[in-house]
Amino acid sequence: MPTIAQLRAFSAVADTLHFRDAAAVVGTSQPALSSAVAALEEALGTQLVERTTRRVLLTPAGERVARHARRVLAALEDLVGEAEAARRPFTGPLHLGVIPTVAPYVLPSLLRLVRKEYRELDLYVHEEQTHSLLDGLATGRLDLLVLALPAGVPGVDEIPLYDEDFTLVVPEGSALGGRSDVPRETLRNLDVLLLDEGHCLRDQALDVCREVGAGEAGATRAASLPTLVQLVAGGLGVTLLPETAINVETRPGSQLEVARFSAPAPYRRIGLVMRASTGRAAEFGQLAASLRNAVAGLPVRVAEPA
Repeated sequence: MPTIAQLRAFSAVADTLHFRDAAAVVGTSQPALSSAVAALEEALGTQLVERTTRRVLLTPAGERVARHARRVLAALEDLVGEAEAARRPFTGPLHLGVIPTVAPYVLPSLLRLVRKEYRELDLYVHEEQTHSLLDGLATGRLDLLVLALPAGVPGVDEIPLYDEDFTLVVPEGSALGGRSDVPRETLRNLDVLLLDEGHCLRDQALDVCREVGAGEAGATRAASLPTLVQLVAGGLGVTLLPETAINVETRPGSQLEVARFSAPAPYRRIGLVMRASTGRAAEFGQLAASLRNAVAGLPVRVAEPA
């Protein structure tokens, strides 16, 4: 039967497509890693990796085995995590993935919470787009995610944290600036600027626009919220921001103004996402309860526990 060491070696090769880089990931020598991959191929009776002078490729069998290896390793991480959580909850490493449209605005509350209540927890924060975070969760690279819900993938459990409204950000001097009764239909007559593909906020904003028959303005897009609001300040259009981003991105001197939609305003829900198989579900549930308290001072509506 394949060994865990062999699966780790092969999984690293599958992820990096480079033997030297894979050896560094696993923490072994390149010859030892090559031997482990060769031993796995012998144990399974099939070639998994094709090496050329310039690159490393996975064979069709290697692609399939890599998917299974990642699931096996993730399950092993869950097994170890369950034992550790039962023995000493809120200790040791926790790899937390956070989407970019949440991280700058909510992380200060999260970090203060960890420093105050979970001093033995070694928190590692990974800011990535949703698809990358979900992949990291599935492979065991990440333990817990902060995402917009629903995640829309199988094999995960979700814990709601809070809801936050979308606001309309307009250039300084706009007739909409400062209003709190803007109908959603107003978007039909505006040039709405959005983030690049891959950001869940882009998809959520598009959903709001489509509900009223509005669309995206041309091909102008931004990779981050700070760039997006600069485009608005430059007069290229308007955009939708989550309420938690307003104080940071539209501070005095930004040449921006904020307008709010008529009730009920469009909103998004943010929550924790974990593997359904994790052994740390009870621990993460307690963390969610503490996080709800930590964000209560932000302009959000704290979600009721499920």
